[in-house]
Amino acid sequence: MYEAVSLYKGHRIIASKGAGGINFTVLQLVIYCLFGVLAGVVGGLLGLGGGFIMGPLFLELGIPPQVSSATATFAMTFSSSMSVVEYYLLKRFPVPYAVYFVGVATFAAFVGQHVVRRLIIMFGRASLIIFILASTIFVSAISLGGVGVANMIGKIHRHEYMGFDNLCKYDG
Repeated sequence: MYEAVSLYKGHRIIASKGAGGINFTVLQLVIYCLFGVLAGVVGGLLGLGGGFIMGPLFLELGIPPQVSSATATFAMTFSSSMSVVEYYLLKRFPVPYAVYFVGVATFAAFVGQHVVRRLIIMFGRASLIIFILASTIFVSAISLGGVGVANMIGKIHRHEYMGFDNLCKYDG
């Protein structure tokens, strides 16, 4: 949301897509690589794709929204693919539902891309992609947190096991 507000108010400028390119210093490259590693670690620990972390980081670096969104989506593809393979191997993957959702998601992606392209042409601002990305991340974070809290409250009321053990107990 910070990036979206900053671009809307004009405090941030997106890097040019001209022939020049961006000249990074060695320190910047090292910092960006460290952020990439951090995104991978946090994404792996939380079960999220690193794209949720890399997308806003790319925007902060001044990378154009189209490139930022595409790269973040590409990064999330790998973690999502591995989850699909894992569930398939565990026989917890309903293939007919998956085929249906792939079809619906593909259709929605094409329609969404067409609509966003038209809106960018109409408004003349590529920062619209940033607003969409920020809104998606915000809604996803709130939904993920809300579902987690609701599940925990339900387990507490039903006195179910929540996966926590006594740290002082050791069976060695």
